[in-house]
Amino acid sequence: MPFRVLYSNDTTNVSGCVSPWHKAGEPFRPSMLEASVDEVAGKVDAHFLQPGLGMVPMWPSKVLPLEAHYAWIKERYKVPPDSFGKYVLGGGDVVKVFIDRCRKTGQAPFISFRLNDAHHKEFAFPQPGDKPGTRMGMSVTRHYVEHPEFILKQGSKCGADVVQNWLHPEVRAQKLALLTELCENYDLDGIELDFMRFDSFFDQAQTTRDQRCEVITGFVRQVRTLLDRTAREGKRRWLCARVPGLIKGLDYIGLDLAALVTAGLDMVNASASYFTTQQMDLAAIRKRSEGAALYVELCHSIENGPKLTTGYDTFAFRRATKEQLQTTAHLGYSRGAQGVSLFNFAYYRPHGGPGRGEFSEPPFEVLRGLGDPAMLARQPQHWFFAKGWNNAYQRPPLLPRKLATGQKTVFHLDMAPPAEGWKGEGRLRVQCEESLESRTLEVRLDGKALETTADVSEPFANPNGTLLGKPEHMRAWTVPAAVLVDGKNAIEVWLASGEAVAVHYLDLRMG
Repeated sequence: MPFRVLYSNDTTNVSGCVSPWHKAGEPFRPSMLEASVDEVAGKVDAHFLQPGLGMVPMWPSKVLPLEAHYAWIKERYKVPPDSFGKYVLGGGDVVKVFIDRCRKTGQAPFISFRLNDAHHKEFAFPQPGDKPGTRMGMSVTRHYVEHPEFILKQGSKCGADVVQNWLHPEVRAQKLALLTELCENYDLDGIELDFMRFDSFFDQAQTTRDQRCEVITGFVRQVRTLLDRTAREGKRRWLCARVPGLIKGLDYIGLDLAALVTAGLDMVNASASYFTTQQMDLAAIRKRSEGAALYVELCHSIENGPKLTTGYDTFAFRRATKEQLQTTAHLGYSRGAQGVSLFNFAYYRPHGGPGRGEFSEPPFEVLRGLGDPAMLARQPQHWFFAKGWNNAYQRPPLLPRKLATGQKTVFHLDMAPPAEGWKGEGRLRVQCEESLESRTLEVRLDGKALETTADVSEPFANPNGTLLGKPEHMRAWTVPAAVLVDGKNAIEVWLASGEAVAVHYLDLRMG
């Protein structure tokens, strides 16, 4: 596989984030997309563009003629097209701009296609008080509205419900038609099928795992045939799938990885939806996907705070640090991955409303080293256990975990040693939602009681202070290197005395 580092570009960040080449509120210009490609040139191998939400083309289309589409949007929702829609209506082509720039900068151009995106569909059937925005033009089509029988749960405004039911062949045919147009008209190196944005495809109560797998495998086989038919000059076009990093998530969607590889899948991108996480079934996924390259996904955040107001992305973020990104990549390589992928990496930048915490430029300097397993194996390690995304197949969520006096909870932290093994002592921290000044926590690691330390400071320099714990909410312990094992490390957290408490976050520095 010629690719080690994959970089995903959701297009929205180009006009939604404040950057050196985009001021707040500026409409889309093609030079902005070019700048988003240029800034990672020489740092990544393949660039994955998400052109919209997988419903409405960001390119001149015969499958969905855009002039008629946006006229219907204006009539039904009383909103104009967003700046991307205006650009394409004026004769522009987002996909062509992207591919041309990738070719000039030495990045393999991929299209990452969202297969069942839910954004803004809660306004598809307007009710009093609803305020559809200009993004409606990218999220809803006349076909969607005129076929409510294809919607998973009519009348709901929940993202998992407003998507379409893939049990209907007509739903899959719409997606395949758009993919066909992309493959026939553009010089792509490959396609990523995004099963994570969103991960709801079937009525779980009305389908079995085997039924779901049959539908999804059949669709992937069709896309493989399409890629082979449209390949240029005998060059293979790569097929990637963005999939859950948990086995139960694979079964929930209907992803039989072994069958998908047989059907022609080349690359498996293991994702936690929206976050960098170290709690994935990477070794098991590696075993199921033999014959394909495995990638572990990294993101700008490790958890969200509570919503500050209504709307999308209105929460604060706990940012992934350089050490957390490197450690997660090291774990991926140690569990059989061939590379890493970056998702929403640009969103370290300012975006959304006020009061959401600190922003900064993305740590692009980290990208160069993510393709070097030997280098990563020599770096200091920052292991962590955070809340992550609230996926439907992961209930109850990983965190918080409530403890009454005398109760314990166990965290199984998958860890991989550095090149020369763990040495010296590390430091484990636990962060709780309540003050710990009148409470006592005790910790055992693989059965060994750990000694407390007063140092609850951040393990490494952290330029983003949002959602970090206050000293009174933190406790820490020293960790002898000899206690750790390559694999699952059982960390038992006890509430020895005091009123009930909720464990919110845990991390461990080594090296």
